[in-house]
Amino acid sequence: MTAPALQVARSCPYAPPAQHVEMRESAGITRVQLPSGREAWAVSRLDLIRTMLSDPRFSSDRDNPGYPSLSPEPGAPPSGGFRKMMIQLDPPEHGPVRRGVISEFTIRRVAGLKPRIQQIVDERVDAMLAGPRPVDLVPALSLAVPSLVICELLGVPYTDHDFFQTRTAAILRRDTPAQERRATHAALRDYLTDLVGSKAREPGDDVLSRQLARGAEPADVVALAFLLLVAGHETTANMISLGVLSLLERPRQLAELVADPARMPVAVEELLRYFTIVEYGNSRVATADVELGGVLIRAGEGVVSLSNTADHDPEVFSGADELRLDRGARHHLAFGFGPHQCLGQNLARAELDIVFTTLFRRVPTLRLAVPAGELPFKSDATIYGIHRLPVTWDA
Repeated sequence: MTAPALQVARSCPYAPPAQHVEMRESAGITRVQLPSGREAWAVSRLDLIRTMLSDPRFSSDRDNPGYPSLSPEPGAPPSGGFRKMMIQLDPPEHGPVRRGVISEFTIRRVAGLKPRIQQIVDERVDAMLAGPRPVDLVPALSLAVPSLVICELLGVPYTDHDFFQTRTAAILRRDTPAQERRATHAALRDYLTDLVGSKAREPGDDVLSRQLARGAEPADVVALAFLLLVAGHETTANMISLGVLSLLERPRQLAELVADPARMPVAVEELLRYFTIVEYGNSRVATADVELGGVLIRAGEGVVSLSNTADHDPEVFSGADELRLDRGARHHLAFGFGPHQCLGQNLARAELDIVFTTLFRRVPTLRLAVPAGELPFKSDATIYGIHRLPVTWDA
């Protein structure tokens, strides 16, 4: 029997596809056909995904022929010509690489960055208020803030942000042709190779210079720069847009958060769970025969994690399909789980907290400039979000 085709795009902006929900409510692990025509397993229960992500017999190596890529083109380049990135490494290689950079993103380190993040947010809000209305919040704030933050951390000139943002967007679109994807990877690789070379000649006070100083290979630093540039701005940018939209649609709850900003971190946690924008980032390939949820997964078979569906499991989260801004549950999969759990989660939480708190305090009359039903959601991208978010406010 032919496996059903996996529905990849979300049909509703605020809920998992009905197909994924049915999978979760039936077996929790289902044989599916990927867009490329290959078959893999789809896991849709939170407990099964967490078990898989804790098991070293499931590899995150995207260069493995069995890795379940969601690209419709089987020939799409997995690593883009970069040295294997941290998220592709398995034990024992992964641990030392992660430990070599994790100190840059500890809670204590991020706490020291908060004054600068606040300054960046205030400057962007100032610029927004000084300009004409309406404004597209995506370039004005959502992309600008995390881009500025990650550029400063890595020592990347912010004047080059358009270069890497447009190319990142092309890489993250699922339907980008393989030839264009290769050319885009090559352009970014050349840019970052030159950048890392300049850091080797003239070190600065930034993450990349410190990696070189501790003896990391330049090619590995280039791969790290690519990973942090993409993950460091695109994910947070999309969560800013989705969060602003969700809060604007809930004025009573928003008013409570503005009156008591100490509650914002709890709201941020719920927004992260509710949207789980990197839905398939926890996918893996088995390196040995493994039984998961009563199903035997053979070595070489891919496993697609339906993380957004798992984060909407009513058996785990009461009223899971409702956005409850006072929920505060942190055992979601928005940042992954296990050894590859998102390195920058502390930074992302801080940026979201500061952006939401500052924006709604300083622009209390902020509102959508178009009906919510007209907003263009990113159903075509591997990181979910909104392409444009027009807003306005009272003078």
